[in-house]
Amino acid sequence: MAYIHELIKQVRATNAELGDRLAREVNQLAQRRAFGLNFERHTPEAVELPGRRPRVGDKVHILPPRGETPKGGEDQLWTVTSLSGDSDARTADLEARGTGDKMDATTVDVADLVVVAEFRDPIYPGLVSTGRIERGGGKPFHSVINAENYHALQALLYTHRGRIDAIYIDPPYNTGNDGWIYNDKYVSSDDMYRHSKWLAFMERRLLLAKELLAPTGVIIVAIGDEEHHRLRMLMDQVFSAQNFLSDVVWQGGAKSYTRYVSNGADYMLVYAKDEPALVQAEVQWREKKPGLDEALAMAAGIWAHAVESADAQRQWRAWLKSLGKGKGFDAIARYSSLDENGRPIRTDGSMVAPEPRPNRSRRPLTHPITQRPTAVPANGWRYSNDEMDRRVAAGRVYFGDDESRIPSEIYRLEEMDTRVAESVFSQDRNRASGQLAKVFGDRRFPNPKDVDVLARWLRLIAPDDAVILDFFGGSGSTAEAVMRLNNADGGTRNCILVTNNELAAKDSKRLIKEGLRPGDDGWRRSGVFEHVTRPRLSTVASGLRDDGTIYSEGLDQNVEFFTLTYEASMRVQSHREFEKISSLLWLRAGSRGRRIEELPNGWDVAETYGVIDDMDKTDAFVEAMTAASDASIAFIVTDEDRFFEAIAGALPAEVEVVRLYDSYLRNFEIDAMRGAR
Repeated sequence: MAYIHELIKQVRATNAELGDRLAREVNQLAQRRAFGLNFERHTPEAVELPGRRPRVGDKVHILPPRGETPKGGEDQLWTVTSLSGDSDARTADLEARGTGDKMDATTVDVADLVVVAEFRDPIYPGLVSTGRIERGGGKPFHSVINAENYHALQALLYTHRGRIDAIYIDPPYNTGNDGWIYNDKYVSSDDMYRHSKWLAFMERRLLLAKELLAPTGVIIVAIGDEEHHRLRMLMDQVFSAQNFLSDVVWQGGAKSYTRYVSNGADYMLVYAKDEPALVQAEVQWREKKPGLDEALAMAAGIWAHAVESADAQRQWRAWLKSLGKGKGFDAIARYSSLDENGRPIRTDGSMVAPEPRPNRSRRPLTHPITQRPTAVPANGWRYSNDEMDRRVAAGRVYFGDDESRIPSEIYRLEEMDTRVAESVFSQDRNRASGQLAKVFGDRRFPNPKDVDVLARWLRLIAPDDAVILDFFGGSGSTAEAVMRLNNADGGTRNCILVTNNELAAKDSKRLIKEGLRPGDDGWRRSGVFEHVTRPRLSTVASGLRDDGTIYSEGLDQNVEFFTLTYEASMRVQSHREFEKISSLLWLRAGSRGRRIEELPNGWDVAETYGVIDDMDKTDAFVEAMTAASDASIAFIVTDEDRFFEAIAGALPAEVEVVRLYDSYLRNFEIDAMRGAR
């Protein structure tokens, strides 16, 4: 290795950038595991940014002529060295990246360029609102962000580091059918590196996701057979094997056309950020038993109309038997008796101590009918004498016909109304497509996730005021599930959903033939964000489709749509892009209440936060922040240490104080180095 590093030094002497890249790759090779998941960590991704106007210093691709499919030469990266012309007919002087040869230069119409962001480069994101639906009063806004998800995760590290309670993602399954893009190219089954590209793609995002999770946070990753085994090993490496919680199997339906086995299952890998933190917080996941309300209502009806107790018992057991097996009522079927008040009970609860000890109670109970001492278990009772007496007095002990039977504990259905979720469940996967078709009135997105399944698992793993993230948002199923959950139980869960505006491979080819290309309005309108995600969530929240037809009564929820932008650091630092940065500040403050988008008076305080950029207005700002009981964070725009420290010292101790734009710029410059992996 020493000789390799010496060679790298020689390369750096003539080409510093190439030397740095070689050093990073060698370091990655040196860190490979002798046992575990080893894979090629491919060149960090680059993403095209259609619609972003090129600036001097930007990296760009030259687009092929309209109507022509890219042939491979478009991978060449160019740097914009100068711009000329007016806004309608601009040209750009370009220099080829990586050659340093002035001969590799050209001049191109700006309209034929698309800006490229490489993941090793720092980005300075903003958020531009593209619409909102406000029906939830003072509840937090769900945020739906149109962005490349790696850059969106970097932005969220500024707003939500360590604050996400649950992450659910459904990444591309890498089936080889042109289903996902790496470096702006569809990856097909004949790509010999498709598995390692997929792992590199996922690892970069999972590392950021881990930092976003709260100490008691949980991540669920849906996956199919193609990458299930590799993903499990990758998750072990990123989150640690000790934080593995479950490998849930979703049996979504049979495949009758298969030659060998009907593989109709998908999987959900469940990991904690820190499983001991869940234990310390006494977290237990429980869900309401399916059919509970129906069963209690049926028992009450039978009891009210039965001629006698024995008749009610027969009717109750006949109803339980009619339910059949495997329909979600199995846990309820165990409550096969009715007590003296007609309430469902089970009488087989064990009161036997798990192991014998000298101090175990072995005192017999008195049978209520024979008045004789009952049999006592060999290990003794699990409860003390006083506790046994309390349970007998409360009618919680079942004695049987005579004293020869060891008494057992009575469980009441209404008190044992929750259960532990099982790791295998069945739900027809095709149902979700029909549900989504009803939202649109047409079928425009294949294979969406089932909203009811997502709602079930999100209710199970996260509190009712959780912040929930999905950064492979697709059609928006996760956001719809969260909104419907809130509407059902009054929760204030806040969903952040990230999706891009990519097209399926076949749609991309069709639009190219029609003469369109990335950046055109027709291309943009066909992307998943514009054509599926936004209209779906708008319809669900408002109850109205885009064409004005009625879908439903809507939901009492707030949702806002954003597009992530890429700003110039100097413009941010000089306070000229505050409006675009303002949405990030609002998100960091909880995405609730009014957003501060301008500071005409030098300061402003909204419900949850405040911003000041005029140090002469400090007294008024501090007074307003002190009076705003829900304002928990203050952003101070200043380059002067003394001004920042003076305002910070005057604010209430419970207020978080953040300096702009120092904290913002540092966050993204540090995080940019992750893209070099």
